[in-house]
Amino acid sequence: MLAFVAAALFFIAFIIRITETSTQIVFSSTSLMLLGLAFLAAHSAGVGSGWSARRSTGRRR
Repeated sequence: MLAFVAAALFFIAFIIRITETSTQIVFSSTSLMLLGLAFLAAHSAGVGSGWSARRSTGRRR
């Protein structure tokens, strides 16, 4: 899920960069790219992947 957020932020930053839209400092293309990298790093670290609960299938190992 965080990878999708990162991809969306990269896309928005790309559009801002291409169209040379003048935005506030908070929403500059560099800020959005760095935020996207933070989300991508969190995804790679396993944040937001949820709990992996063991299910009992009736078989014993």
